[in-house]
Amino acid sequence: DQDPHTEQERYDYLRKLVKRVNKSGRVAIEVHGRDNLPAADGFIMFPNHQGLFDVLAVIEGCPRPFGVVIKKEAADIILVKQVVRLLRGISIDRQDTRSSLEVINQMTEEVKQGRNFLIFPEGTRSRMGNQLLPFKGGTFKSAVRAKCPIVPCALIDSYKPFDEKSIAPVTVKLIYLPPICYEEYKQLKTPEIADIVKAKIEEAIRQYS
Repeated sequence: DQDPHTEQERYDYLRKLVKRVNKSGRVAIEVHGRDNLPAADGFIMFPNHQGLFDVLAVIEGCPRPFGVVIKKEAADIILVKQVVRLLRGISIDRQDTRSSLEVINQMTEEVKQGRNFLIFPEGTRSRMGNQLLPFKGGTFKSAVRAKCPIVPCALIDSYKPFDEKSIAPVTVKLIYLPPICYEEYKQLKTPEIADIVKAKIEEAIRQYS
C-alpha cells in the first residue's frame, strides 16, 4: 500500500465524494452532539445498524477518519467495497470464530495506535426501522482491550435511502452521545456494556425522533 497520502487526506477525499453522493440522492444528514467525539483519536463508535447507508451517514457526519468493521457478505457490494478499502476497514466472517478473534485483535492494536473505528454491535441490520436488535457483547471486546472511549451513536431513518423506493428527500439523523471512558466500564462484563450502550441509543432515538 504505497499511498503517499495521509489517512486524513484520504478520508477528506472520500468524505467529499460521499457528501456529493448523498446530496444527489437527496439525503440530508442532520448531526447532533458532534462535540461528544473525544478530543484524542483512538476511540470506537458503536451505532445501531439500519442498512448499507449507515456508513455513508457517519462519513458525512464525522470529520475524523475511522476504520470500519463490516460483515464479509456486505464487504463485496459495489461502492461498499470501495468505501471499506478507502477507510482501511476490516471484513469479519461471523461464522468463523478464529477470524472474529483476529479481527478483534487487529482492531485493538490499531485503536491503541490511535486509529478510530466503527463497529455495529447488532452485528446485522435490524430491518425494523428505528427499532434495535439485541447488542452483542463480543463487539465490545476491542474497546475493553484497548481501554478506549466508547462512543454510542444513534442513527434515525438511515434505512430509508436504500430501502424505500421513493425519490422524496430524506433526512437521516446521526446523534453522537457522550463517550463512555474506560474508567466507567472497566468493571463491567461486555454483555453489560452492550446493554448500557443499547439503552442510551434507544433513549436518543426516542428523544430525537
